[in-house]
Amino acid sequence: MSNPNKLGKVYLVGAGPGAADLITVRGANLLAKADIVFHDALVDPAMLDLCPQAIKEPVGKRCGKLSSAQHFINKRLIDAAQKYQVIVRLKGGDPMMFGRADEEIQALKNHHIEVEVVPGITAALAGAAAIQQSLTLRGVSRSVAFVTLAQGTETSSNIEDQPQLIQNPQADTLVYYMGRKDAANIAKQLIDNSSYHSSNTPVHILEAVSTKNERHWSSSLGELAKGKANDWFDTASPALIMVGEALREKQQKNSPINDLQSSSSKIDNSLQDSLILTDSRRSA
Repeated sequence: MSNPNKLGKVYLVGAGPGAADLITVRGANLLAKADIVFHDALVDPAMLDLCPQAIKEPVGKRCGKLSSAQHFINKRLIDAAQKYQVIVRLKGGDPMMFGRADEEIQALKNHHIEVEVVPGITAALAGAAAIQQSLTLRGVSRSVAFVTLAQGTETSSNIEDQPQLIQNPQADTLVYYMGRKDAANIAKQLIDNSSYHSSNTPVHILEAVSTKNERHWSSSLGELAKGKANDWFDTASPALIMVGEALREKQQKNSPINDLQSSSSKIDNSLQDSLILTDSRRSA
């Protein structure tokens, strides 16, 4: 419990893409001395083992699901700073990437509460590491754009079911966060309107990246536009859609992907259209 005359400090800590051991050392150290931790819905429960001494408060935000309103989260952080010295707001990925950190920072500053941001690994970088494909590539990709289709409104509980007006940026490599519901529409619009991408442009979809439940779907924009990934998605897992020539698989010896694609001309058409991989060896 804090000195009643001194406000506590709030740390916005990036939990990373999923696996508990991908949090930064600084983030783990702050969890170890936190008085109270407000954590996102997608934070690995194993990460909360790093703060056994702390009060743990879930303030999960999931698109299309019942969750804590942002203004309520802001108020809880402000109230906590009146009672505790070390307050951690544990946010999935990186706090400054699609995490509404700006709203929390401004609310805290308006009440003269000290705040510090501790970065984390965002899902796009963990995804590139998982498939061992760089988001940039000399002579192929010099620009990367991170995109979210999640809306800012909190007035509907089924936001993801509403039609989206997609504004695709012009970049060599595109990474879509929270784009599962609009995957086919994203692909169609890129094929029709982008000078950077075509129906043959590679696509990688990753679910639950860096965790034991991680899955991959690899194909092309054309196949994605046809809805070939629609039935593959697991609605309970966060999905990342990565698009660009830099992500094209290289021909490598002893590559299980290459072996699967070239070993037989009689492979089922669904496997020729796309390659689906799961990684049960991963552990959080």
